[in-house]
Amino acid sequence: MAEAKRTGPLQDLTIIDCTMAYAGPFGTSLLADLGANVVKVEPPAGDTFRILPPHPPGYHGVGGDGDGADYGASFASVNANKRSISLDLKNADDRETLLALCEGADAIVENMRAGVMDELGVGFEVIAARNPTIVYGAVRGYGDARTGASPYGDWPCLDVAGQAAGGLVEATGDLFPIAIADIYPGTLMALGLLAAVHRARSTGKAEFFDVAMYDSMMTLLKTNIASYGLTGRERRPGARALVPFGLFPTSDGRVAIAAPVERHWVLLCEAMGREDLVTDDRTRSNRRRARNADFTEAQIAAWSSNLTKQAIVDLLGGKVPVGPANTLSEVFNDPHVEARRLLESYEFPGGDQGGTFTSSPIRFLDDPATIYRRPPKHGEHTAEILDEFGIERRAEPKA
Repeated sequence: MAEAKRTGPLQDLTIIDCTMAYAGPFGTSLLADLGANVVKVEPPAGDTFRILPPHPPGYHGVGGDGDGADYGASFASVNANKRSISLDLKNADDRETLLALCEGADAIVENMRAGVMDELGVGFEVIAARNPTIVYGAVRGYGDARTGASPYGDWPCLDVAGQAAGGLVEATGDLFPIAIADIYPGTLMALGLLAAVHRARSTGKAEFFDVAMYDSMMTLLKTNIASYGLTGRERRPGARALVPFGLFPTSDGRVAIAAPVERHWVLLCEAMGREDLVTDDRTRSNRRRARNADFTEAQIAAWSSNLTKQAIVDLLGGKVPVGPANTLSEVFNDPHVEARRLLESYEFPGGDQGGTFTSSPIRFLDDPATIYRRPPKHGEHTAEILDEFGIERRAEPKA
């Protein structure tokens, strides 16, 4: 599948990754794909995401017998290009090992509940005492008291709670079917880490930062919040300020059409054979179309519903912003995906059934980011990592 060495612009960055599940690992996966040396620290039972299906045929679970994978596709999707070491942070020797790892790293990140790392004796202040230039990043549901104590600071938080509390659900009308309150905070964590390392390298001073799931959802709602701050009025889900700007039925699915800009509206009307709509008082400007959104969208739907997705794309592509509502099967076979090399294959441990990743969407002319290492088995690189950091193993990893 992959290259034998790290590639990408972050090869000088070493990160100790104590995150599990989705939000944190998503963020560190972005950094690993860009070349960072990411050391994944897992407890004796492994990252909780390892057990999620679907699994390859040789799956045996963490601690199970066999040469196959101890993880499924969900874990694999956010843990390629990382190496795994098993440490029990309730054990004094293993805590010391973590601190020694941090001495040789640029950053450490975790997504435990606020206070957990402090209770274990490996919080920011302890780690910074061992490495006075390290960056410590945290992803939390409601943030960390160091940057602003929330009344919900010690509450557990999962994706759906973050979406709801941060205002996203009522703004959109429903929960996102993907874990956006994990994905977006993880992305912001990666950005924050790079900013913090940049400053720490110039100041020589340790940095702490956190990203809260609640806060991140508010960031997604920047325009809604600005509007409410000005008017004091809630923006109703489905309220349309730009028309047309949405999904329309086709004979074989749906297609997205965006033509609020007048030159695009004219081209759309011409493609529909409805030049009369260009001068119709109800549709001759975006303001009028928004006022008469139901009428405007009904005209487009009457036209689009008699055509296939591809026929509409053929008519509008390159002229009007348009996109077919592709299934994953259609995405996998889209010539854009092939041209941009957006899918990369890998094999599970033991030569099990292969899988597929999305490659990094951040593209560089030289030294491209790529998938060079399959996702690790639990603790697979413990000895290798200890040797690399010059650490003598004091106790065997707990099984």
